[in-house]
Amino acid sequence: MLPPVPSPLDYGISPENGFLSPEPPLEVLPDAYYAKWEAIAANLQPLLLSKRVRGIVDRLPLLSTEYLRTDAEWRRAYVVLVFILHGYVWGGDRPAEKIPPQLTVPLFKVCDRLEVPPVATYAGVCLWNYKPIFPDEPTDDLDNLACLQTFTGSLDEQWFYLISVAIEARGAPSIPLMLQAIAAARRGEARVVTECLQRLAEIIDEVNSLLQRMYDNCDPYIFYNRIRPYLAGSKNMADAGLPNGLLYDDGKNEPKYRQYGGGSNAQSSLIQFFDIVLGVEHRPTGVSRPEQRDNTSEDSPKSRNGFIHEMRAYMPGPHRRFLEHVDTIANIRSFVEARRTDPALRLAYDACLGMLRAMRDKHIQIVSRYVILQARGARRESQAAKPSQPAPQNLATAAPADSKKLRGTGGTALIPFLKQARDETGEPAIDAWARRLLSNGPAVVGSAALSKVGEHPDGHLEVVGLCGSWTADDSEGGICHW
Repeated sequence: MLPPVPSPLDYGISPENGFLSPEPPLEVLPDAYYAKWEAIAANLQPLLLSKRVRGIVDRLPLLSTEYLRTDAEWRRAYVVLVFILHGYVWGGDRPAEKIPPQLTVPLFKVCDRLEVPPVATYAGVCLWNYKPIFPDEPTDDLDNLACLQTFTGSLDEQWFYLISVAIEARGAPSIPLMLQAIAAARRGEARVVTECLQRLAEIIDEVNSLLQRMYDNCDPYIFYNRIRPYLAGSKNMADAGLPNGLLYDDGKNEPKYRQYGGGSNAQSSLIQFFDIVLGVEHRPTGVSRPEQRDNTSEDSPKSRNGFIHEMRAYMPGPHRRFLEHVDTIANIRSFVEARRTDPALRLAYDACLGMLRAMRDKHIQIVSRYVILQARGARRESQAAKPSQPAPQNLATAAPADSKKLRGTGGTALIPFLKQARDETGEPAIDAWARRLLSNGPAVVGSAALSKVGEHPDGHLEVVGLCGSWTADDSEGGICHW
C-alpha cells in the first residue's frame, strides 16, 4: 500500500505562507522577564559598532525559558538569541571561541524545542524574521515587507533577507499544487499533472524575477564586508579564526568543540521541495554522475550524504520531516518518463527543470558579483594594508587566492557546490532538446545550440554565442552590468 500524500498543515506549513511562520512573527517577547534579551537585540547595531556586545552579554543574568508559552514566542526567542550569539562571536577584532552560559543554556533549550541547531539558520534570519508592513496586503510583495532583526541596521541587510522571504511566500502555492500532482499521478491523470507542472514552471519563473531584484537595494561591497561575516557559522572556518569551532559553555560540564554551518539558502525547504517533486538528485560536491543508476546500491545518489542533504538538519524539525515524507512519495519524474508519448506532459516537466536551472544560474551570477569579485578586492586591500593596522579576522578578510576554496556561510566550497547543484538540475530532462539545453556538455553535431555562459574557476564569466565570445570584465560588472 502506498504511503499517504501528506497534509502540509500537519507539519505547520500553511497554504498561504508555505514554510514561513503560519502567523506573522512576534516583534518582541511579551513577557517583561525577557526585557534584557530584547534590549540587546534592539541595540545590537550600536553594541557591535562600539564592540561592547561581549561585555554586555557576559554580565547578563541566566534567564530561564519557562516563561515562553506559544510557538511564536519560542521562535522569537530563537531569533533574538542567535542574532546575539553571532554578534558575540563575530563582533570583535577576533572571533570569540567560547560562548557563555547566559547564551548557551537558554539557546540549547530553545533549539531543542524547535528542533534546530544552536546557530543562525535560514529559519532564524528569514522565515521567522519579517513582518508585513500592512497585514491586509500580500506577503510576497517586497514593497510590503520589513525585517525585525538585523546586525547592521542597513537597508542592504534587510533587503538581502526579505528577498528570501518574498520568494518563500511567492512559492507557497506550489506546495499544495505539487501534492495534488503527485495524487493525480497515482490515479493516472496526465492532464492534471500537466496543468500542475505548467503552473509550477510559472511559479519558479516568478521566483526567478524576485531573485533578480537582489541588485535593487543590496550593495555587493556592503554585503561582503559588513553583513556576510556575521552570518558565518563555525564549520570549516579555520581561515576566519575558528579552527576548531565553538565551545558552548553550560556552566556545568567541560565544554567540547562543536561545529555548525551558518545560514545558507541551501536550508530553504522550498527549494529542496522543488528538487524532490521534480526528481532532481544531488550528489556530494565533486562526485560525478554515474553512467548507470542503481537505486538499490549503497552508492546511489540518494544514499550519499551531500551538502544539500546535510542542510536538512538545519531546517525546523516539522519542515524536515515533511520533505522526508514527500521524498518517499515523489513520483512525477517516473510518471513523465513512462508517458514519453505525451508531448504536453514532457514539455511541462522539462520547462520546470529549465526554470529551476535558470534560478541556479542567477544564483551563481549573484555569488560571482557579491562574493567572488568582492573577495578579489578584499585581497588587494589586505595586501595594501599597513602592518601596524591588521584587519579584523572574519569571513570577509579570510579570502583565499583560489576562488574554488572560498567558503559559503554554510561552510561548503562555494563555487564548486553551486555549479554542480545547477548542473544536476538538468540531468532528469526527458526530451533530447531539453537535455542539450540544460547540459554543459558539447552540443550534438547537426543540432542547434543556445549560447552559454561559461564560468571559470576564478569566477570569470564568458558568454559564447553566434557573434563570438564576450568577456564579463569585473571592472564593468559584466556585459549586462548586473
